[in-house]
Amino acid sequence: MGGRALAHVRWIGGGSAAGKSTTAARLAAENGLHLHRTDETMSAHARRCPPRRCPHLRAFAAMSMDERWVHRSPRTMPDTFHWYRGEAFDLVVEDLLDLPADRGVLVEGFRLLPHLVAPLLTGPERAVWLLPTPRFRRAALEARGDLWAIAGRTGDPPRALANLLERDRLFTDRLREQTRRHGLRAIEVDAPLDGQQLAAQVARSLGLRAPTG
Repeated sequence: MGGRALAHVRWIGGGSAAGKSTTAARLAAENGLHLHRTDETMSAHARRCPPRRCPHLRAFAAMSMDERWVHRSPRTMPDTFHWYRGEAFDLVVEDLLDLPADRGVLVEGFRLLPHLVAPLLTGPERAVWLLPTPRFRRAALEARGDLWAIAGRTGDPPRALANLLERDRLFTDRLREQTRRHGLRAIEVDAPLDGQQLAAQVARSLGLRAPTG
């Protein structure tokens, strides 16, 4: 599928806790775009994806919390996490194709992997990836009360948290390398960058109006 079918779509991908959701909501409201959050479709896509197409998803679902986050190394996690491998990305595309094409769409989420999005673009200005530093990610998770949301459900929360943070760092590094390889746009997200400044940078990258105030 070429990019013309999704020429009305702009994409915001990136690492976890980078400000994707908040930034996308602000820009969609300012520019009259339909906002599509891929995080909200994960459960539905997990149900729709058959085992032969999503083997890592099925394996992950069968693990206990400790098997997922305590007993495996952080370097193993990005290679076996289904969304990081692009499983069910075709269902994201199907959802976007089902939306009316007479209105612009802004889609966001960590599932938007550069090498999968690149063939769907009509130009590099249609997509941007937000790459948070470990310092920014941890501060953002703490600020919204999510730092221990997953790790706290394991038998060894400190180790699980350390594994999760390292996994996310490795994933962000992977996104950085992929955007460079495909000539795509990326924004490094670190303190003291605030929400309004980030929205302005993303707006410039995507050719949108930046929200004021």
